[in-house]
Amino acid sequence: MTVRVRFAPSPTGMFHVGGARSALQNWIYAKQHGGVFVLRIEDTDAARNRPEWTEGILSALDWIGIARGTYEGPYFQSENAGEHRTAAAKLHAAGRAYYCDCTREDVQARTGSQYQGYDGFCRDRGLTAGPGRALRFRTPDLGLTVVVDLIRGEPTWENKLLEDFVIARGDGSPVFLLANVVDDMTMGITHVIRAEEHLPNTPKQQLLWDALGVKPPVWAHVPIVVNEKRQKLSKRRDKVALEAYRDEGYLADTMRNYLMLLGWAPSGDREIVPWSVIESEFRLEDVNPSPAYFDEKKLRAFNGEYIRALSVEDFVEACQPWLTGTETIPPPPWQPSEFDAAAFATVAPLAQTRITVLSEIVPNVDFLFVASPEIDEGSWSKAMKDGAGDLLDAAVEAYTALPTWDADALKAALEAVGAERGLKLGKAQAPVRVAATGRSVGLPLFESLVVLGRERTLARLQAARARLP
Repeated sequence: MTVRVRFAPSPTGMFHVGGARSALQNWIYAKQHGGVFVLRIEDTDAARNRPEWTEGILSALDWIGIARGTYEGPYFQSENAGEHRTAAAKLHAAGRAYYCDCTREDVQARTGSQYQGYDGFCRDRGLTAGPGRALRFRTPDLGLTVVVDLIRGEPTWENKLLEDFVIARGDGSPVFLLANVVDDMTMGITHVIRAEEHLPNTPKQQLLWDALGVKPPVWAHVPIVVNEKRQKLSKRRDKVALEAYRDEGYLADTMRNYLMLLGWAPSGDREIVPWSVIESEFRLEDVNPSPAYFDEKKLRAFNGEYIRALSVEDFVEACQPWLTGTETIPPPPWQPSEFDAAAFATVAPLAQTRITVLSEIVPNVDFLFVASPEIDEGSWSKAMKDGAGDLLDAAVEAYTALPTWDADALKAALEAVGAERGLKLGKAQAPVRVAATGRSVGLPLFESLVVLGRERTLARLQAARARLP
């Protein structure tokens, strides 16, 4: 048997990090077993679907290493509507489904509760298809439905507690439960690896598989992903869009590594491991069924480690979208003609050790490529205290007289200026840093001044001095 797995997102919004985790798990499982990864776009919610969301799914999968052309699809659920209707008709003809004209209010009036499920009122009324009549699956009155799950063992449901659920709406269009099952059958899916939130649907879907005469797939429900309050990650409340992390400057390798740790861990006391290790060691049976905490602080620390592990050349290349600007990344505060690639290459090793996401590269190097730095007023007020004007005057004089413009000479000159005023280097360099870069923190000061150059450095120190009494 050829293993066939599927990833079936809906194109109704940004690409959820939990969905990315499921996609990677399916991808690895297929590769491990010489199988096929199928991408199916579940686009039957016409009111919420947008073509750009579908492209967003494809682009996000490309980014995390599931590239177009290496999998089967994408298929679109809407293209299989005929098969959905045929299956619904087959179930009705076999007596496994019946038509129902009950409204929610009708059921509530009969049961006296808005929380109780459907009461089976139309089971034996013999209604035929018609406007406003939904098609309900007739669940067995007796017995158990046992779902064999690679992660969760054998969750079991009493059939008598499963309501007769709707499989087609009053207009004849099948609902998700049936469409999902029929699509998996049509595509020969052998293993369904998906989030725990789908587990309550699984006994109903397994009953549909049985009723349609096809052996159900192997099930594996991976844990839900939660925030720091142990609440399920929500698009309305939490930062969940994979694209947002990509555009902020997280590396694809970081995201792949971290997402795979949500509910699973590689061997040994380690978390940051090569992708080849993850591909070889991952086992669905080893996934922890408990909710997995998406820790953004930990992810950011991971990303810093990955950035520092890049070669300088690769780091320079990775920074380019933020240095040049793209459709999805805001342009930098300098004009393209002002950017100096050689200057950036010089400071790149210094920046590489200090940033945790690639977007941080812009505020670290912008002072090199703008005519004058944008002054952070908070930094200014802290650095430009009494005596700052005198110190800047002395720094300009010392720097003007330097025979060589290198980091050691710049440092020694400012140390001497500070010592004459009873200041240690840390205090002495604060006004100079803010004047030259606009901020109180950043790249090593003296190496930065070397790249900035004598002329621009002196001009900025003089401009800052002019703002002071």
